Amino acid sequence: MSGRDPFCQPRRIRRGAALTLVFASVLVAGAATGALPQSQGKSAPDEARSAGPAGRHADVARAAEEAMADGKSPVQAAKRAVSRSGDRWAAVYSPGEYEEFEESLDGQYTGVGLWARSGQDGRIEVTKVRPGSPAATAGIRPGDLLRSVDGEKTDGRPVTEVVSLLRGDATDAPAGTAVRLGLERGTRAWTETLRRAQLSTDSVTVRELDGRVTVIKVATFTKDSGHQVREAVRQSPPGAGIVLDLRGNSGGLVGEAVTAASAFLDGGLVATYDVDGEQRALHAEPGGDTARPLVALVDGGTMSAAELLTGAVQDRGRALVVGSRTFGKGSVQMPSRLPDGSVAELTVGHYRTPSGRGVDGRGITPDLETGEDALPRARAVLRGLASPS
Repeated sequence: MSGRDPFCQPRRIRRGAALTLVFASVLVAGAATGALPQSQGKSAPDEARSAGPAGRHADVARAAEEAMADGKSPVQAAKRAVSRSGDRWAAVYSPGEYEEFEESLDGQYTGVGLWARSGQDGRIEVTKVRPGSPAATAGIRPGDLLRSVDGEKTDGRPVTEVVSLLRGDATDAPAGTAVRLGLERGTRAWTETLRRAQLSTDSVTVRELDGRVTVIKVATFTKDSGHQVREAVRQSPPGAGIVLDLRGNSGGLVGEAVTAASAFLDGGLVATYDVDGEQRALHAEPGGDTARPLVALVDGGTMSAAELLTGAVQDRGRALVVGSRTFGKGSVQMPSRLPDGSVAELTVGHYRTPSGRGVDGRGITPDLETGEDALPRARAVLRGLASPS
């Protein structure tokens, strides 16, 4: 099964063929989004409108249609309808934005190399900077606040709109074009002019540590990242323990997260989710390595599909989870095509771990809570797991 959350897709995903969970945090250089199979934007009967997810989709579609008839912006009308719905994770994309979002799923994107999220105060905070990217070269750091893009204030804007500004969607800005960022760090405020670049996600990295420990770092779940995790496990030295580092992983392709879970499970349940009240399930493939000691590292930047994987290996007793409480993004979105070709994504359900725990708004609590010493603690845990009982 393939899914869509952000970056990857060497070949186009057919609409209606993918299950995904939306990112809470967005790569502000190649936006991240995800959803369940898309409906066709057909209006429901009046009595069904606003009664549930299908009704909300119909409300948004009707608002866009009426705006088109009046010669107004259907995208702006749809955004107002979404805002009225109170759906925290809902978003509306213009046709061009949605096309770029889908194209970004192939692991290549044009941007400046920033991950960011919207805080509770509405300010946009940088959560991660890609090494070697224009943002890294300019000295931008996690924790910096992004206050403006080309003079446009970012406070209070949906992250998706900030992404659009950074990418230059309005002008189809290619790699090499300039973008001016207003930044803030503590008491310092300054402006940086960066040039967009063609970047790749490099979502899975592997390194071997002394003491027979293999660290598999998954930055985000892009196309083929699940298979890369499985291959890394197969190629790990015999007897080596594994640290699955999901810190800062803001989610990704749900299908790839399930494939990654299959590296450590011999089939069985990974998660359940509901769509308009109908319960469904995700299962691992059989044949995973169930013998190697496994520790999963998580933190407050571990989100969505990464939380799904964490919950699966924790509930199934396959791994000890070390770090800090995860973000808590466990809602499922479904996209629908609006009359003008734009796309609205609204929440239709939530996923749960194999034991039935809800993640949305709660996150996952590690078995061993720790801070910056998470990796040394994980190695110590692995030594204990490998010791004879």
